[in-house]
Amino acid sequence: MTDNAPPGEDSPRRRRRGGERAAPGPAPKQPQPRFPFQPVALVSADELEAIHQASLSVLKEIGMDFLHAEAKAMLREIGADVDPASDRVRFDPALVEAHIGLAPKQFTLYSRNPERALVIGGDHTAFCSVASAPNSFDRDGGRRPGNHRDFQNFIRLGQSFEQIHLWGGYPVEPVDLHASVRHLDAIFDMLTLSDKPIHAYSLGRERNLDAIELAKIARGIDDATLEREPSLFTVINSSSPLRLDTPMIEGIIQMARRNQVVVLTPFTLAGAMAPVTLAGALVQQNAEALAGLVLAQTVRPGSPFVYGGFTSNVDMKSGAPAFGTPEYMKTAIIGGQLARRHGLPYRSSNTNAANSLDAQAAYESVFSLWGAIMGGANMLMHGAGWMEGGLQASFEKMALDADLLGMVADFLRPVAVDEGELAIEAMREVGPGGHFFGAAHTQSRYRNAFFAPMISDWRNYETWREAGSPTAYDAANRLYKERLENFTPPPIEPERREAMEAFVARRKAEGGVPTDF
Repeated sequence: MTDNAPPGEDSPRRRRRGGERAAPGPAPKQPQPRFPFQPVALVSADELEAIHQASLSVLKEIGMDFLHAEAKAMLREIGADVDPASDRVRFDPALVEAHIGLAPKQFTLYSRNPERALVIGGDHTAFCSVASAPNSFDRDGGRRPGNHRDFQNFIRLGQSFEQIHLWGGYPVEPVDLHASVRHLDAIFDMLTLSDKPIHAYSLGRERNLDAIELAKIARGIDDATLEREPSLFTVINSSSPLRLDTPMIEGIIQMARRNQVVVLTPFTLAGAMAPVTLAGALVQQNAEALAGLVLAQTVRPGSPFVYGGFTSNVDMKSGAPAFGTPEYMKTAIIGGQLARRHGLPYRSSNTNAANSLDAQAAYESVFSLWGAIMGGANMLMHGAGWMEGGLQASFEKMALDADLLGMVADFLRPVAVDEGELAIEAMREVGPGGHFFGAAHTQSRYRNAFFAPMISDWRNYETWREAGSPTAYDAANRLYKERLENFTPPPIEPERREAMEAFVARRKAEGGVPTDF
């Protein structure tokens, strides 16, 4: 295998084209963003408890279907009421409460590059790339089915943006790779073209085990270290309403058993897979997440678990999911309240339903981001590149979202108030009627800035017209191409790469994994 990197130079080129600004180079290594303020509480403590108690009633009186014999046996063993004639499992409220608090409030997610390790939980947040889109898009090639070349280019692009901290899955599904071996090539690419923490899909036991082994090889660690240091995560989506299917349950079991990270995210769209009221949809979201928590902590008490919120509404005329709406923003905030009530890290998402890189794409993403950030999301899925309600991964949108994420991260940096920041000496130097552009106080802070906008063009109107009136779409298209042109894969120890290549080759020779569930 090769990294298939396009030819480039050792350092990014700085050149101007038709009056446009120089291509930005790699940003300096940034600290992981942290919240300097308490998350917003949108409902009162009593209202939050009412949602939780209603969830317990759902689990006790209605129950949840578990389509997995081993899981039902484990739940029966701890005292859950398992219907022998069906897949239905009911939980006594005391049983659920006994498992709340077992998972850590905060943990570290490791990567093959130790500098890329992330704290998940507490006052930390981390931004993922787009994940799981079936289609790719850029302005030049249009909308097309996901493929291996685009997949690799999304990995290269995401690696180049410091604002993207980890992979939330395959940015786009490489459907030209056979499903039985696709995960082997995709995870190999993520671990060689990037050095950021990775995700493994829960699509059958063998895929989970292969991903765990590849992550272990990439880090050069043994089994004991892997289990002390979680090195990958999986997102588990319940089949709302109130069901967990076989592949998802296998993911919970295999990942929790090895002390890897489970992110349980019900897919609750109000009016479709959940009640049409936001309170009702949140009750169902909470019930499904807690049922997954009980199973994960039954498999391995203390294994890392993230509470996921993905409740939104649908367009009742078409049935299509709606994202970046006021309803989505509200449930993102309340989802964070529920996660903190359970002492769990919280996952939310940056979403939109736009078909083009336009005003709708921008404002729906900003609304989604604001709900997630105000809700205290510790893990932001689909942070960069998501379009069309998740049906499309866009190269230009990844560039635009990287700008938005940079703005969010900069917003989260605390305002320093000390002698240097109060700037009395700078005002004394400039005096009345001067300006601060050339002041040492200004220049030192300009050079040390963590974030400089890549897409925004703050030239005056006349200069902008002289440059050909470039739009944000133009800037995003140019930026993503420059990033790919100048991409250099992160270094990896040759023996680790060779060991991963050998593992992938062996697993392919064995036939890969089953493709039926």
